[in-house]
Amino acid sequence: MEALKYTVIKTEEQYNNYCNILENLISEASPALDDEIELLTLLIEKWDSEHSTFKDLDPVQLIKSLMEENSLKAVGLAKLLGLSKGTVSKILNYQKGLSKETIRKLSENFQVSQEAFNRPYRLKNEINRQFRDASLMNTKKDLGASLAI
Repeated sequence: MEALKYTVIKTEEQYNNYCNILENLISEASPALDDEIELLTLLIEKWDSEHSTFKDLDPVQLIKSLMEENSLKAVGLAKLLGLSKGTVSKILNYQKGLSKETIRKLSENFQVSQEAFNRPYRLKNEINRQFRDASLMNTKKDLGASLAI
């Protein structure tokens, strides 16, 4: 009986080895390799879902981690997401939340589920500091309209 070429990933060393093999196969981009690429992708995704440290990170920490892994600076992230450098800076400094479109783009570009970026986290926002739970808000409030009752 012939031994299987790939098996369920059991160690981090095997995981890293499979990631390297997958990277090489993708760079060859041959239709004959599609099944092998698909199998390795499934095995790697299974390992990732079972051993993911993403669950421990809030969305901003996750973005920073992915930026570091991909040697990406804030300027590069801004181009990737189609945002201004100022907006990216506000996101990375917990001053602005992530929009649905930004979450979609992050998910697509980094191949991470949208759920990882769509978790609640506290914002640091001076404008809304006087409100209860203001850390969850990132827009100015018109106090005049609500107080004129």
